[in-house]
Amino acid sequence: MDTFYFAENYELRKLTEVTINVTIIGILILCQALLPIHASSTKVAKVTVPDFDTSEVKVKIFDQISPELRKKNFDEKIKKQYPKAFIKDVSDGVKHIRMTKYYNGRPVRINLVQVDMNLAKNFELTPVLSSSETLKSRKTITTIAKNNDALVALNGTYFKPQTGVPLGTLMIDGKLYTGPIYDRVAMGIFEDGFDLARVRLDASVKGSGKTIKVDNINQPRMLSTHVLVYTPQWGKYSPTAPKYGVGLQVTDNKITKASANAVEIPQNGYVISGPKSILYALLEKKDVKLSVKTTPEWKGVKHIISGGPYLVKDGEVYVDMTAQKLGAIGGRNPRSAIGFTADNNLILVAVDGREGSSVGMTLMELANLMKSSGCVGAINLDGGGSTVMYVNGQVVNNPQMKGGIPLSNAIILSKIAES
Repeated sequence: MDTFYFAENYELRKLTEVTINVTIIGILILCQALLPIHASSTKVAKVTVPDFDTSEVKVKIFDQISPELRKKNFDEKIKKQYPKAFIKDVSDGVKHIRMTKYYNGRPVRINLVQVDMNLAKNFELTPVLSSSETLKSRKTITTIAKNNDALVALNGTYFKPQTGVPLGTLMIDGKLYTGPIYDRVAMGIFEDGFDLARVRLDASVKGSGKTIKVDNINQPRMLSTHVLVYTPQWGKYSPTAPKYGVGLQVTDNKITKASANAVEIPQNGYVISGPKSILYALLEKKDVKLSVKTTPEWKGVKHIISGGPYLVKDGEVYVDMTAQKLGAIGGRNPRSAIGFTADNNLILVAVDGREGSSVGMTLMELANLMKSSGCVGAINLDGGGSTVMYVNGQVVNNPQMKGGIPLSNAIILSKIAES
């Protein structure tokens, strides 16, 4: 039975290969036949048919037709890409790669997870918070991973150490938990791929015939003139309003309380905090509506996780550390990064540092590593003491604190929940 099944698949693949070959040849003949017609037209410039390798076209087509071939190609690609590394199969389409590189004769220990998202169809990538109830929480990556049945987990975006509140854009399942800071880069995660951009908030509150710009959501106040919105995920109470400011409690789109002190955040609403001179105009009719968008709009985006700086942009090394106000994270340190390739592979990296057996990486070294791994887009995540990677039930790198420090959030690869 097994032999017959193999032969049947073999014959099917051979038949498909013949069909593809005939189709490619037919297209080439048609292009050649049409060339004189186009060349004689005064509206069309001279056209030439470029030479191309039909075997590459066949590989790409078979890659889509045959999961077995795609798996074989993925295996061979990884072996070729990381020839001196220890490579472990974690699941279909998921590889854990361990290697040591040397920079100026000094060792750097690297843990890398590469995922072919077309092979790992039963898995999804998503940011997660350490708590489903509040932003003000921190847990170890092992706890976060186990609570979310994660196969792979890596520490996520920056956070305020004292509280655990993420610093920067964080969207999970289409819900924006925190807004951007310093126009930093973020990664958009879609149903069928990824994108990078420096994300900006486009939010406003409308009421009493006025439209008031909202500067941020669930983030620490930077200027007393800013208008901020605090949702129930922030906690039970909003911060005290700034000097000459006020907090407006909004319940079911109606202003139900105004106070300069901390205001209770309703479960079915939010608190708007900002200068009285701006917000008092909303008290006239007390009906308000909050609108939250991002720029770019990123239609169809499921999740967003911020970081910074860029490491790879449009296939080239690009480190804009100064532009994103990240000067403090320079030097040689433990590093975490996330990126993606042109053929929809996800790459997660954790670099150990600050020890004799692994001295860490500079951002430029990390950027070059991501590019050499095939990334067309990559960003730096929170690093230093936060760098920790979890694979298949255990922490695989060597963070400064055993098991890793408690984290605010992580990026995880987990099985898609059955509906």
